[in-house]
Amino acid sequence: MLNRASFVSSHRGEIMNLENEMKLNLQQEESRPVFPKRAVITAGMPYGNKELHFGHIGGVFVHADMFARFLRDRIGKENVLFVSGTDCYGSPIVETYMQLVSKGEFSGTIEEFVIENHQKQKDVLDAYKIDIDLFAASGIGRSAEIHREVSEDLIRKLYANGHLIKMTTSQFYDSEREVFLNGRQVVGQCPIEGCSSEKGYADECSLGHQYQPVDLINPRSTLSGKKPEMRDVTNWYVDLEKFYPLLQKWVEDLKTDPSSRDFAIKSIEEFLEPPVIYVKKEFLEEIEPLADLLPPYEITDSGKKSSLPMSFHSLEEREKACDILSQHGIRFRTGKTLVPFRLTGNIEWGVPAPSLEGTEGLTIWVWPESLWAPISFTKTALEMKQSEDNWEKWWCSSDAKVYQFIGQDNVYFYGPAEMSIFMGLQGKDSVYPAPEGAIQTPELIVNNHVLFLNKKAGSSSAVKPPMAGELLEHYMPEQLRAHFLGLGLGIRSVSFQPKPLNPKARESDSDPVLKEGNLLTNVFNRVVRSCFYTAQKYYDSQIPAGDISVEIIEEARKTVLEVERLIYRYEFHLVMNALDLYIRNTNKYWVRNIRQAEEENDDTLRRQVLIDCFYMVRIAAILMHPIAPEGTEMIREYLGADESFWSWDRIFEPVNAFTKAGHKLKFLEPREDFFKKHPSQFSSK
Repeated sequence: MLNRASFVSSHRGEIMNLENEMKLNLQQEESRPVFPKRAVITAGMPYGNKELHFGHIGGVFVHADMFARFLRDRIGKENVLFVSGTDCYGSPIVETYMQLVSKGEFSGTIEEFVIENHQKQKDVLDAYKIDIDLFAASGIGRSAEIHREVSEDLIRKLYANGHLIKMTTSQFYDSEREVFLNGRQVVGQCPIEGCSSEKGYADECSLGHQYQPVDLINPRSTLSGKKPEMRDVTNWYVDLEKFYPLLQKWVEDLKTDPSSRDFAIKSIEEFLEPPVIYVKKEFLEEIEPLADLLPPYEITDSGKKSSLPMSFHSLEEREKACDILSQHGIRFRTGKTLVPFRLTGNIEWGVPAPSLEGTEGLTIWVWPESLWAPISFTKTALEMKQSEDNWEKWWCSSDAKVYQFIGQDNVYFYGPAEMSIFMGLQGKDSVYPAPEGAIQTPELIVNNHVLFLNKKAGSSSAVKPPMAGELLEHYMPEQLRAHFLGLGLGIRSVSFQPKPLNPKARESDSDPVLKEGNLLTNVFNRVVRSCFYTAQKYYDSQIPAGDISVEIIEEARKTVLEVERLIYRYEFHLVMNALDLYIRNTNKYWVRNIRQAEEENDDTLRRQVLIDCFYMVRIAAILMHPIAPEGTEMIREYLGADESFWSWDRIFEPVNAFTKAGHKLKFLEPREDFFKKHPSQFSSK
């Protein structure tokens, strides 16, 4: 490999042009986004009761992986940790396990059941080229041991800091089966006003709304099918209401951040509304005589709507009003607000909760422990890497950043609940922004639903989603990665409509899923192959020496900076648009000029076109590297460049800067593809 001085000496004019452009770019720091020195990327944890469906991959993991891969190229792979894992605990897993055992479809222990699903999930992530540093499991192996230690430590700190409250509430009890019912063992109708959830469970609905179990409408035990009774239980809760002022400051900051997604901010703000009860207009006359009994309230006339909101000053006052209205037979629904966030429960399959004030035998509710599981996984990953870093260097330092990729249904948990927990760990008196040494506020990248054939698909919905592995019977991973990134889930919910799985698709219809993939398998593939074949035919598999055209450098500069800004704002669909334009322009430049060179037998023009297009291929490969890693790595292999080829510190340098003098490209056989189609996509004719 030539050293830097030798290369400059032999390609002085070319390098001076490029480095002048680079210096100009780097001097314009005010127009370039600033990335952290270190970054942790997390992806929402799938439950351990099932394989991954297309929504897990297309709605979260592909986006998180693309961003993690980009940051490795941008700030150095040693400065990036991408962690996630299987959510091993909770009533959904117990429920599924019990059903399968009763049907004779599974005969092992619940731990063996989770281990089997964890491995299936990991295999699918590998198949989709999700390059995760650690896909752990909250209840398996070393990660489980560390997770238990972290869980106990965090809960004891929250308790010592005065942010936990012990509450005795009513819990559903199936008197026929003589057991308390947890989570999804109770099904009813969500009591939150305006909720469109198909199912309400014990204290949350399928859309993540929180409420008191006693408020669930028409509850039914999934074990006996009977209406359960209510019995008192004592648990620990995080007092979210205490963090209301800090959460408001956080939301105000989100509103000034151009990378924040408006729909996510709106969802968070709904939980910061004053405590509200919605009552039908027809009950107003019955409420008026109760005015002296009720806490102070305000009723706002909402026009044509059939219900009116009664606003209270505190959650305590609202709960008192709920009791009074219930006693007098007045029907109502509660609105979203900051209710105490439950930490513990009595389900046996869970992380043991520390004993506080005599509370024995409790386990930690699955949602809170899944919120800090990425901290556990960070510690596990660092231990596996034999790193001297502690987890605080990645989570508690102002020059580091945590990026959490989640679906819109989980905004409440990763928003008000998680932020309050992290704030509460600071001490008795919390502040925002977090001080140095405390857990820094994570960045939430929230995606809308990825629908299936225009309908919401999920394990708890009527429309069952296709499994992620099933899609690989029809598409290559990189085709699907490009398509999911191009959907624009940061703007709206979008329908995934794979032609092979669409019963309404006609044979003559094009496949919407292949739109972005065709850019790879057709356009980009064609121009890369053309460059290699031309170099092989005319120049003994070498890239001709010479300066890159000024206009080619300028277009590359503009595209690189645009893509950098778009990724910084998580506008991944616009990244795909920018790359589509750049790659198609590369192809047009090649076709137009190489045709002229061939027709006129102009070797000077042919050399210049090849010099320019190999440079454009390099730029396109770097920008496409986080999206289509397999095909772009093949390009690097055939160019004969080392790993520094991907570094953004050298992004404007030509291919020859990464190879030896007289280097020959790897020979490309006829019909060899860098970006491959699935066998099912070839015509049988």
